[in-house]
Amino acid sequence: MGYDFDLVVVGSGPAGQKAAIQAAKLGRRVAVVDRGHMMGGVCINTGTIPSKTLREAVLYLTGMNQRGIYGQSYRVKADITAHDLFWRMTHVIGREVDVVRNQLGRNHVHVVNGGGRFIDPHTIGVRGEDGEERRLTASRILIAVGTRPARPSSVEFDGRTILDSDDILNLDYIPSSLLVVGAGVIGIEYASMFAALGTKVTVVEQRARLLEFCDSQVVEALQYHLRDTGVVFRFGEKVTAAEKHKGGAIAHLASGKRVPADAVLYSAGRQGATDELELGNAGLEADSRGRIAVNRAYRTKVRHIYAAGDVIGFPSLAASSMEQGRLAACDAFGVQVRSSADPMPIGIYTNPRDQLRRQDRGGTDRGGDPVRDRRIALPGAGAGADRR
Repeated sequence: MGYDFDLVVVGSGPAGQKAAIQAAKLGRRVAVVDRGHMMGGVCINTGTIPSKTLREAVLYLTGMNQRGIYGQSYRVKADITAHDLFWRMTHVIGREVDVVRNQLGRNHVHVVNGGGRFIDPHTIGVRGEDGEERRLTASRILIAVGTRPARPSSVEFDGRTILDSDDILNLDYIPSSLLVVGAGVIGIEYASMFAALGTKVTVVEQRARLLEFCDSQVVEALQYHLRDTGVVFRFGEKVTAAEKHKGGAIAHLASGKRVPADAVLYSAGRQGATDELELGNAGLEADSRGRIAVNRAYRTKVRHIYAAGDVIGFPSLAASSMEQGRLAACDAFGVQVRSSADPMPIGIYTNPRDQLRRQDRGGTDRGGDPVRDRRIALPGAGAGADRR
């Protein structure tokens, strides 16, 4: 049977891009299906690139990068506004989207804008903004649709007071207090950013500690530094409800406590963006979190259909997703490669720099005891930590 393409990739995030480019470099006919306003996927539009750009803006505007030279009171701008933080982010996103488009174009990857769904195991229907559906057939298909923030059905999100990690990028104010639900990667990154801005941050986590998949000694050191910036941790607690009121919100905990805050950020995991794929038409299904099961070669249970990136679950990071996409494309076309994805190094971007610089110079901690220089890395589970 003649197909339109050798490979159709649904999603243009890190896994989708790199799979498409890898297949194109192998001389295959490749198409990428993605919504026009989300070129580059969550990584560029609402995830990795925006959050890391925001972090750099925080580090610069608060003067944290220079406090080792000018002292702990140094600050570039006294009154930092939401506009100060987010204008740079918008500029960077635009540039990165252009980079992705150019990369796909240079490799002769055909881009089809619209929402994709399975019509049968070899056919993807793409509905454009005009409502018309185009059908693409392929001998092999890769699902790389990524994820979206998980939203508990009992919570009334309004995008301003009760937020998810996408909403926070559209804030037009900096809250004076913030309650973060969940001490995973996203929750800890945003907690550290807002704490650096002077926001009073409280992190509520059901588990006994933050970042359970990381080395315990590294996590202990990170938690110490975050507490030193004013972050309050409530472990073994669960947020049962969040109520909005005129002055902000109140979070209700399972223990009966109530915690007021200007805003509540839910960072309680991600949900695979598979709702509209109609996986059943291809003989596939997703689990309760929208994730698709794959084997070590990133094949689903349907032999010619692959999945890679955040939609298959942990570690759900851009670098690992890129490698997964490349490996899936190589396997799809019979290229034997050596995987470098296991183990995959990871990074978590927090802001303990002012404390580290103060300690590098020597000095005392709050109790008056000498502080030794500590160099902190964040390896994955089971890795050791250099904590000198």
